Amino acid sequence: MLRRHARAACTALVAAGMVLAGLQAGSATAAQPSPGTAPGAQSAARALGAAEASPELLAAMGRDLGLTRAEAERRLVNEAEAGAAAARLRDRIGGSFAGAWVEGAESGSLTVATTRAADLDAIRAAGATARLVRHDLASLERAKAALDRAADADAPVRYVDVRANALVVEEVRAGAGARLAAATGVPRELVRVERSAEAPRPLYDLRGGDAYYMGGGGRCSVGFPVTRGTTQGFATAGHCGRAGQTTSGYNQVAQGSFQASVFPGNDMAWVAANSSWTATPYVKGAGGANVQVTGSVLQPVGASVCRSGSTTGWHCGTIQQHNTSVTYPEGTISGVTRTTVCAEPGDSGGSYISGSQAQGVTSGGSGNCSSGGTTYFQPLNPILSNYGLTLKTTGTDPGPGPGEPEPGGTWKAGTVYAAGATVTYGGSTYRCLQGHQAQTGWEPPNVPALWQRV
Repeated sequence: MLRRHARAACTALVAAGMVLAGLQAGSATAAQPSPGTAPGAQSAARALGAAEASPELLAAMGRDLGLTRAEAERRLVNEAEAGAAAARLRDRIGGSFAGAWVEGAESGSLTVATTRAADLDAIRAAGATARLVRHDLASLERAKAALDRAADADAPVRYVDVRANALVVEEVRAGAGARLAAATGVPRELVRVERSAEAPRPLYDLRGGDAYYMGGGGRCSVGFPVTRGTTQGFATAGHCGRAGQTTSGYNQVAQGSFQASVFPGNDMAWVAANSSWTATPYVKGAGGANVQVTGSVLQPVGASVCRSGSTTGWHCGTIQQHNTSVTYPEGTISGVTRTTVCAEPGDSGGSYISGSQAQGVTSGGSGNCSSGGTTYFQPLNPILSNYGLTLKTTGTDPGPGPGEPEPGGTWKAGTVYAAGATVTYGGSTYRCLQGHQAQTGWEPPNVPALWQRV
């Protein structure tokens, strides 16, 4: 746990030379959305704001990932398009899907794994590299869930490594991984045990990354500003405080109080602010500059991600695994994402963002920002869904003009949709491809990166 201390410019669309041109041509291109979508449907990169990253975010990616500004711009665009392509392929191949990831300095290569040889041609036709493996993702995740129920601090980290098609158990005591697999009946062939010195702890410690202070002591970082009806507030980590605990802002002025909190199990909470505070659609970037937030689409394994926190500021890395389970001294949390971004005490609760897409809030990790380390974030969408919160974002679509009726249906702005959810809109049915919180302008016909008409 990292608990301690609360606080855009746009770049031009990277339109040409896309490394994923083959991938785009095989599915839904940036310029030519999938058949059946609206004429004005947006490419994934444009819909997710990937081509409008702030100079501060691009500079941090350059520092931490060794990229030029142009490479960072291309990487964000490629990651948005790859995430959409992977989601469409997962929807198409169903239960044989075994994971997807991006690779390369500019994330120019998308690999999709399957357990069924008959899927390989479809994957290649979409412009991705096809990988035939033994175990589907659902089976590995079921096995991980069995391990999670019995794990202790001797095997503190469990995750599915989609690149290796294996369920990884990190042990700090020799034999702990094997004992855990034997105790749960998980086939040993599914499990790869790695010895680790990592000892994750929550990162103890209204703009994402700003400090806030808890009544009774301690400092954490604001995750993402949100609203609930007319109430302003922010999402943060559950280990930072309990319901009813008061907070003060980065300036030590009375700020609000925790409304709900879960830890362990998950690591999520939200704070309602008083009338002196207003939620903004920004995260604190390098040098205190504002980095805009345009949505909450979770990015794929291998994608770049940057973190803002009140102790160490602005740092970047990559997403390693989703749906990781970590056992802290206080108990196990599940469903977090493992990253290479560094963090230190006081950064807890702070913002993880990929391009302009909110990813989650800092939970815990190991190491520091001098020697490096591993950190975990609680994904944001479950927080929004569990507490009925609306992410504060920049830019809104005005909706239908005069005389243009709403198409109707079950789709609703503000709802958090998981991959696989179905809605109706304008007389058609759509299936969600990538989990996100819906917002005006992201109606299903307009964003083929997020919705597939069925």
